[in-house]
Amino acid sequence: MKWEEGDESGNIEDRRGLGPVGVGGLGIGGVVLALIGYFVFGVSPQQTLDAVSGAGPESAVQQQQAGVRGAPTDEEGRFVDVVATSVDEVWTQIFRQNGSTYRPPAAEVLYDRSTVTGCGLGQSAMGPFYCPQDHKVYLDLAFWQELNQRFGASGEAARAYVIAHEMGHHVQTLLGTDRQVGRLGARGESSGSVRLELQADCFAGVWAAHAAEVSGGKVALDPKDIQDGLRAAAAVGDDTLQRETTGQVVPDSFTHGTSAQRMHWFNVGLTTGDPAACDTFSAAKL
Repeated sequence: MKWEEGDESGNIEDRRGLGPVGVGGLGIGGVVLALIGYFVFGVSPQQTLDAVSGAGPESAVQQQQAGVRGAPTDEEGRFVDVVATSVDEVWTQIFRQNGSTYRPPAAEVLYDRSTVTGCGLGQSAMGPFYCPQDHKVYLDLAFWQELNQRFGASGEAARAYVIAHEMGHHVQTLLGTDRQVGRLGARGESSGSVRLELQADCFAGVWAAHAAEVSGGKVALDPKDIQDGLRAAAAVGDDTLQRETTGQVVPDSFTHGTSAQRMHWFNVGLTTGDPAACDTFSAAKL
């Protein structure tokens, strides 16, 4: 994947090496539930944290040490900054073409182990996630090793897909489509949660379709990169995760969609480059 000469916005909050202090409320039991929820059933960290902590983010954590704002100098941090900047640039253009204004996430937060979020205590084992309460994307970069070793999805494009997917959730918050989840339910093959996640996959594909054009060729994905992105989408399908962790597939507990669905919707966004084609909430068949 070509990215080294890409633009950097410095919209990074680097909390690596800093841990939350004054932790209370969530407890080890809540953390265990969060891990099970993510790795077995694919439940979003926000749903698990809210359910366990009950009252909201303040009950989970009292204080978080401040991170460093700005452009990172290490390669891993720079990669996140460049990809996130590229995603922002693509959506800025798309929103402008539709007569509206795109607002970037408040930050892409780099952390390790655990950190305070507007949605409660974030744990690295949950994987990357977006918190709509504070409009931030949370990334523990150790997940890249997990993506490679546990899920078999290696390469920079696989990582870029993850970043673009989480930022796709930010786009959904701006558009208000995330509010449809409650109407359609949080679990099941055709639930609102599944439709939300598949739309974020599609939005990641839209980014991949426009990245080279919008960046002037400074950020670009070749056919092999696209295959790496599709492999990453397949690796985190509900059916694949459940089969690996429990040996059985329970469609009624799906929250993200099957591997085939995740690849399909990423490809829809990639081949059309049109966010309107990503209307998973109206799709009769996912």
